[in-house]
Amino acid sequence: MATLEVSPEISLADETVKIQVWGLPPGQAITLRAWLKDEKGELYHSRAFYLADKEGKLDLEKSPATGGDFIGVYPMGLFWALRPSVPNLRLMKRDVMGSPFLVHLELYTSLIISPLPEDAPAVSKVIERWYVAPGVQRILVREGRVRGTLFLPPGEGPFRGVVDMFGSAVGLLEFRSSLLASRGFASLALAYSGYDDLPKFLGTVDLKYFEEAAQLLSSHPKVADGGIGVVGICKGAEMALAMASYLPQVSATICINGTNGVNGNSLTYDDLLVNGMPYNPERLLVTDFASISFTNAMGDPRKPEHQDAVLPLEKARGPILFMAADQDQNYNSLFYAREAMARAEKYGKNDVYLQCYPGAGHLIEPGSPYCPASQTPFFPLPLAWGGDLLGHCIAQETSWKQIQEFLRRYVKCSRQNKL
Repeated sequence: MATLEVSPEISLADETVKIQVWGLPPGQAITLRAWLKDEKGELYHSRAFYLADKEGKLDLEKSPATGGDFIGVYPMGLFWALRPSVPNLRLMKRDVMGSPFLVHLELYTSLIISPLPEDAPAVSKVIERWYVAPGVQRILVREGRVRGTLFLPPGEGPFRGVVDMFGSAVGLLEFRSSLLASRGFASLALAYSGYDDLPKFLGTVDLKYFEEAAQLLSSHPKVADGGIGVVGICKGAEMALAMASYLPQVSATICINGTNGVNGNSLTYDDLLVNGMPYNPERLLVTDFASISFTNAMGDPRKPEHQDAVLPLEKARGPILFMAADQDQNYNSLFYAREAMARAEKYGKNDVYLQCYPGAGHLIEPGSPYCPASQTPFFPLPLAWGGDLLGHCIAQETSWKQIQEFLRRYVKCSRQNKL
């Protein structure tokens, strides 16, 4: 009788799960299938084929998948490869506190590409994938103009403070902040458009809003003195770089697949006005899979007329880490990161770093499956994010560790809290 062992059965979404099978005939071809339903009831699924060893066992840390959604030894491949039954959906956890994703793991003692109703699994398990650890507090922030959610780790602190931002089209996403808090950071998931009473569309950006958020986080009694970190992806990475360039509260910055200047809109800060590089919609590319690649439509910071839009990162108080995917189809993020590195070298700023991820696409996120394209509110076709399954998901796991290491190293944490 086949046995399917999964450990741990309850875990955080950024943790590795160990999957083993025994009790099979030697050399038996089997199918392992994973599936879950998101909070809207949409189905995501994956499958991989394996051959039992001479003892009738499988260990996904050692046993290679022979086919299915991937080939090779990838212990988390079934989680990485989860894809929507309805094309171009993006799996995102919205209610991080109230429920986990329930991932169903099923073992079939034959090769099953897509199970029929009569194809019952020989054995199955249901595991919980949480985005928040026990004891983490979620505090809705609606103070002054600032809108977001503060996540605090259990305990008195003080904790390293981090402002966390996503792109301009998704409102407020909390799953990275809740995971950061689960790893010991006081994390403010900051919205800046498309949420609550904030503008639905991102027009002129007032950096004073982000300064207010930085001050709010810095002054919290459970947040350590000495500066805060900022993490952003896409448009959020642009906002993170602007914060680093102008705000003294920022001591460490991570820009994931962003640019080196203001794009599409203008930015103001007191008497400063930065006119952004205009988008070039005539350069949008429709891919072979009927999705829109935005890469060529972004502004070119090398042009003389765009020099004033380039952010003065040399003024940043602390180090900056650019994380760039070499197959990003939304931003030409590796190009922008290299431009930023060249500016840092020109001005003698020696604490700007670049980490390139081969095979990765735009949406580098902890705990998420590979998403090559997804529908957004602003385009009639899905946006292409790029990357390939294995390269992208390896980048997600690697970068998440690097993010935490960078923040722990460069965001100082005093031993005495402000209580």
